[in-house]
Amino acid sequence: MTRVWAPAAHQVDVVLTATGERSPLARVGGGWWDGATLEPGTDYAFSLDGGPLRPDPRSRWQPDGVHGPSRVLDPASWTWTDDGWSGVDVRGRVLYELHVGTFTPGGTLDSAVEHLDDLVALGVDVVELMPLAAFDGPHGWGYDGVAISAVHEPYGGPAALQRFVDAAHARGLGVCLDVVHNHLGPSGNYLAEFGPYFTDAHHTPWGAAVNLDQEGSHEVRRWICDSALGWLRDFHVDALRLDAVHALVDGSGRHLLAQLSDEVAALSAELGRPLSLVAESDLNDPTTVAPTPDGLGMTAQWADDVHHAIHTLVTGERHGYYVDFGSPQVLRTALTGAFVHAGTWSTFRGRTWGGPVPPGTDGHRFVVAASNHDQVGNRALGDRPSARLAPGQLAVEAALVLLSPFTPMLFMGEEWAASTPWQYFTSYPDADLGAAVSRGRRAEFGGHGWRDLYGEDVDVPDPQSPDTFRRSVLDRSETTSEPHARVLDWYRRLIALRRSVPDLASGDLAATDLTWGDGAGGEGAFDGWLVVHRGDARVVANLSDAPQDVRVDVDGPLDLAEAWEPVTLTVDDGGVLVGLGPRSVAVLVPPAA
Repeated sequence: MTRVWAPAAHQVDVVLTATGERSPLARVGGGWWDGATLEPGTDYAFSLDGGPLRPDPRSRWQPDGVHGPSRVLDPASWTWTDDGWSGVDVRGRVLYELHVGTFTPGGTLDSAVEHLDDLVALGVDVVELMPLAAFDGPHGWGYDGVAISAVHEPYGGPAALQRFVDAAHARGLGVCLDVVHNHLGPSGNYLAEFGPYFTDAHHTPWGAAVNLDQEGSHEVRRWICDSALGWLRDFHVDALRLDAVHALVDGSGRHLLAQLSDEVAALSAELGRPLSLVAESDLNDPTTVAPTPDGLGMTAQWADDVHHAIHTLVTGERHGYYVDFGSPQVLRTALTGAFVHAGTWSTFRGRTWGGPVPPGTDGHRFVVAASNHDQVGNRALGDRPSARLAPGQLAVEAALVLLSPFTPMLFMGEEWAASTPWQYFTSYPDADLGAAVSRGRRAEFGGHGWRDLYGEDVDVPDPQSPDTFRRSVLDRSETTSEPHARVLDWYRRLIALRRSVPDLASGDLAATDLTWGDGAGGEGAFDGWLVVHRGDARVVANLSDAPQDVRVDVDGPLDLAEAWEPVTLTVDDGGVLVGLGPRSVAVLVPPAA
């Protein structure tokens, strides 16, 4: 049946755009309008009170872009081959974040399939796709989508996503889809013409908030939940990453996330496979992952404080939100409790922030990374850590993330220290909108310490320039040259070690600790040594540019499992003396039984 919610309209017509045939819909109550069922493949649009043609707010296919007609999709038209797929829970798995448009020169889901075997060889468990929701223009990050249930046509449309997920499952890979419910993009957003999808009762960085608690919010919440359930049910996606949930302002008696969590749990029971919800939240609130009804019931949440603690320690950067980070003491807080700001003062925010993670919480409920799309792309130049750090420093960062008690996530290209940047790019056809975005980007990065970091000649790339997009496409030819091939091999070895050593795979925060020594004080990068305690295993790192001997106190014997550079081990009554070269890291584990 053809349906649309338009509570304020006096007349709603469905228009078959191929012929121009116009048919009135019938008002059926609750603001809904119904009409005859349209055949799959039919292009259609709605006209409210004789107004211009608009795409369906619940469209699952926008073949001609976000301003064009919708097309009826029959999800059952794809013949799945993943009957043997039992699913995957994201907790404790190795995640891999990728942007379809820049993952390959082809920039499509089908071309991405060609490199799934590379991810299997790396040891990845779950591929996390950055947003696919249809947005205006061919190229963009995807966080400006306006058709939240439709796959961006330049990526291949909905059928391509089904092919991708089927191919991933055939290789034992789960798929997580990044979805954005907290705002819509600036071009192609016609929702307000249909109903109260937004409210001025609350505001977000993008303007009026999505209406989750005012009049009409029941159907808006239903619009979001039905979209989420559709990805999991009809496209066989295993997990959803929910963008910036702190911007989902909800003063109702039951938060949208709790509602979604319960509905996803019911769908998981129906399908007989695990389904995960991963929240990106800036609040450092442990109730995000607490079970409903007392918590929001998310499977996991991003813990950016861990990234900040590692990045600042290794690089010495302290600008902007990095101001409270950079010492080994802060890194210890992050590795043992996920949140650095946990009811403590945040200088950047100018207030106390967050809350402590309760004892006994599984560390796998927190997703951590040395790089992700935000922490690379939201730098003024979109430069990766590999642009500034030596390979040995990258090796240390990789070990701290992959052998942590959390759920580790890699950002595409990180695994071979890609030299290509990943910059902020858009391709809005509207010249005025594009110019406004370009001006805003340059204004945004006029401060925040970027000139101190890059120098006075820093030139922020123009998001609307095609060159900005082209620079961000991965160059896979690097993987066979040095130092990239060596870094890639290191990542493979660390992931294999995580899989094979229970202490290194554990999410037990109480069995994690950090000791350190010989670091210089001040504002620069830490140049001492670190020892991460993971049960009976140890990760020993030297961030100095000189060799160091590090004593590791242990009760029993330890074997050298992996090392970035050759090391020496001297065993005595006090433990093990580990001789590390400059900017190097080694992993020690109990002898195999």
